[in-house]
Amino acid sequence: MADTPETPEAPDRADTTGLTDLTELTDSGLAAQVRALAAGDVSSRELVERALARIAETQPVLNAFRRVRAGAALAEADAADRRLADGERAPLLGVPIAVKDDVDVAGEPTAFGCAGEFPPKSADSEAVRRLRAAGAVIVGKTNTPELGQWPVTEGPAFGATRNPWSTEHTPGGSSGGAAAAVAAGLVPAALGSDGAGSLRIPAAWTHLVGIKPQRGRISTWPEPESFRGITCHGPLARTVADAALLLHAASGSHAGDLHRPRPVDVLGAADRDPGRLRIALSLRPAFAAARQRLDPEARAATLRIAERLAALGHEVVEEEPRYGLIGLTFVPRSMSGVREWAGRVPDPALLDARTKVNARGGLLLGGGILRVARAAEEPLRRRVGEIFDRFDLVLTPTTAVPPLRIGDLTGLSSSRTDAAMISACPYSWPWNVLGWPGMSVPAGFTAAGLPLGAQLLGPAHSEPRLVSLAAQLEAAERWFERRPGRVGDVASRDRTPDGLGRAAGEAVG
Repeated sequence: MADTPETPEAPDRADTTGLTDLTELTDSGLAAQVRALAAGDVSSRELVERALARIAETQPVLNAFRRVRAGAALAEADAADRRLADGERAPLLGVPIAVKDDVDVAGEPTAFGCAGEFPPKSADSEAVRRLRAAGAVIVGKTNTPELGQWPVTEGPAFGATRNPWSTEHTPGGSSGGAAAAVAAGLVPAALGSDGAGSLRIPAAWTHLVGIKPQRGRISTWPEPESFRGITCHGPLARTVADAALLLHAASGSHAGDLHRPRPVDVLGAADRDPGRLRIALSLRPAFAAARQRLDPEARAATLRIAERLAALGHEVVEEEPRYGLIGLTFVPRSMSGVREWAGRVPDPALLDARTKVNARGGLLLGGGILRVARAAEEPLRRRVGEIFDRFDLVLTPTTAVPPLRIGDLTGLSSSRTDAAMISACPYSWPWNVLGWPGMSVPAGFTAAGLPLGAQLLGPAHSEPRLVSLAAQLEAAERWFERRPGRVGDVASRDRTPDGLGRAAGEAVG
């Protein structure tokens, strides 16, 4: 195992000078909290107590968490305070962090959005182990739709997770609980996962930075690979530097991983000038068997980011990657992953009817078809990667539409759900097939005040370049200065549909 990296120096733009109020400090972000803890300006217990109080306050409305580890987190905070008092330092020592409910936390079940009584896990997943080694305090596990299949975070197991910018809308999925928790300021950052945009979609719809790293950058162990290699873990945060810090802390391989990419420096990249880049602007998604239309406001937001990048000195040229029939290789891998996970649930009868359809598809598309889909990956990399002979990065919309409303996908058949998903979110999934890095950054808001995102895509091992460019863009855009209104007041609770508060409360133990 790689040694735990040293605590990084924080960038000037996240300076904590004068942050004496706890509310201001908890809103200040990940790196700022690390520095304040190291300086003795605040205790880990104070930060964790504050996070737990905000989770409890917002849970009846946002419903971001499936499990809350209140007692365990406070004990871990006290241990972190003792380590800090002894002069120990680590990248995340004492900071409260949330993780998505698709990774194992010792002593907690991993339900992955499903209903039923799941047994507690005996050990942390490798990604969680690394976060703990970096000193993070895991306050809870965030909601995800059933087996991470949809771009909304809703389901009979827990109700609906809501967007802090508008509780009538979804925060996206499948890392919607993690995104809602960060956007609302419950935690400074969270670990999610991305199998078809599951980090980037909620990042776009909640005004966050979300990084899908190179496949294998963050270990998926105890899975040698997740969903036949299309799913990986990554960070959600309000700033590029915070996202890079969490990615840095979680990165690393386990001996059992099938994918072990060479290390890259994402932490230093947040403070490096990217140089003058040639960027391909792509507005046409890969072919899929569903009607696709780019919403005018989503298009305008991406074009505005393109103009900003040009103003920063980069060359932006309209050009489309040669995706070909890449979708034919995604579906067998996705459905095979659903079938594998569906076989682990304690009561299959409780699964969504659409999950059962996808699991049957995984059986039909397994074997030889799955092997062909995997074999097609390298030719597809050569075909799509040709664009990087002429461009450094690709810029696209993150999603084709603004955030969907709560319930938009409820009650739809499997085929209608797939069509709605593809129509809303056609830009992210090809990079899961290729295994390459991509990230979503805030791109502005609709006229109604709903967040939109733009997506930066690169070839293998390009996380440092993506982070450097995003940090430069962030310095010009200063998107971290705009936050949603406070969630959790009485008026907000009164707007909560019947049953949501009850279901959310039962999920918090």
